[in-house]
Amino acid sequence: MTGIVSYGTYIPKYRIKISDIAKALKRDSAEVTAGLQIEEKAIASSDEDAATLAVEAGLRALTNGEIDPLKIGAITVGSESHPYAVKPTSTIVGEMLGVGNHYFAADLQFACKAATAGMQFLWGLVASRKIDYGLAIGSDVAQAKQGDILEYTAASAAAAYILGKKRVIAEIVDFVSFTSNTPDFWRRDGQAFPSHGGRFTGEPAYFNHVINASKTLLAKVKKKQSDFTYAVFHMPNGKFPKEVAKRLGFDYEQIQAGFVVDKIGNPYSGSSLAGLAAVLDIAHPNDTIFFCSYGSGAGADAFIIKTTKDIITFQKQNTKTILSQIEQKVYVDYNFLTKCAMNKQCL
Repeated sequence: MTGIVSYGTYIPKYRIKISDIAKALKRDSAEVTAGLQIEEKAIASSDEDAATLAVEAGLRALTNGEIDPLKIGAITVGSESHPYAVKPTSTIVGEMLGVGNHYFAADLQFACKAATAGMQFLWGLVASRKIDYGLAIGSDVAQAKQGDILEYTAASAAAAYILGKKRVIAEIVDFVSFTSNTPDFWRRDGQAFPSHGGRFTGEPAYFNHVINASKTLLAKVKKKQSDFTYAVFHMPNGKFPKEVAKRLGFDYEQIQAGFVVDKIGNPYSGSSLAGLAAVLDIAHPNDTIFFCSYGSGAGADAFIIKTTKDIITFQKQNTKTILSQIEQKVYVDYNFLTKCAMNKQCL
């Protein structure tokens, strides 16, 4: 059995209400909030970046699973906001976690699904017994141009998952991917902020890829929607995951536990993995989870995950749940967002 043996998450404490952003931009706050179905988002401080968030999530994963860092044989870090254009984030993480020197490391980028691509790579290394444990991290301090619609949703968070064969808390039963060359979201080299295709990011991009990946996996394993306790989909806003779940035949009750976008926004590579963590925080043994990420450009990775009896022991050790971090917050204003989160001048 190959699967998740531990995980850890980190959500920065700072929050800004979407209505406050709308007011600062002289927009109708009620209309914006209702349209995006997001109340507030998490933002990083000036001394935080994708690397520091990844380190914190990784430390929590190691601690929660009581895993010797020297047994980590591979680290992947998926992000749209790696601190360096040329210098891996994964080696920074490995150094800070005390992993030693005998490990494979790779920085990945595939928009918001870069981290789940890492999970697929590491599953193969673990399943083939090339390594004992692999650490896959999704971490982002998401960026948006001032006044762009992304400014309401782009958030900060990280999620780290350790894959292995011993004391598995959630088996990764199967997975598939659906990929195409769809330019819905991009940022050219040297540009400070990403560009996007507006409504084009919906039907031909998010919905097309998530639906096709999901249907392919369901057909492959011969499962129907009612066979799953929970379902988690990438959450670029509050509308898309609800709509895609409905189109695929999942009930709102199945996605509710992992629906965290309304409280933290969209932390890009950390989005779907934060939702998965929220589900694993409360899951029971033998619960089955349907999980599908999405990355612009474009592709979707769909997984079937089944919890084991060891999830109970893990939950007792995990004090930093998604819910506890959502509740631990300090509200800031738009001035803080622009000066600190964007320009790094708040300290």
